[in-house]
Amino acid sequence: MLVAIVAGFIFIMAGHRPIGKGLVLGAIFSVINFILIGQSLPMRLSHSKRKTFVLSLGTIVFRFALLALPLILAMKYRQFNLPATIGGIFMIQVVILADYLVNLIASRERHV
Repeated sequence: MLVAIVAGFIFIMAGHRPIGKGLVLGAIFSVINFILIGQSLPMRLSHSKRKTFVLSLGTIVFRFALLALPLILAMKYRQFNLPATIGGIFMIQVVILADYLVNLIASRERHV
């Protein structure tokens, strides 16, 4: 989230307000999505197969609908840039992947 806020602030200060606002909007909804993933995992573990399937499907549909909201806002209002909003939605995944790759490269360099 910090990366999105800093990048959004830089874009806003550079005069690209819709890009900065879109980036932060997408990142906020992405964070909410990841929190919901974490909260729903324990619910799925303690039920029967059928109930687990229904809960899983319900949470997936709800999370997709939640992630559709910033996209709809970005398409409807010019104050948000659509590609930046999409980038904000994927910001958490990109940061997690980048952290993994940095740690992987650092661990390989230590072993050499």
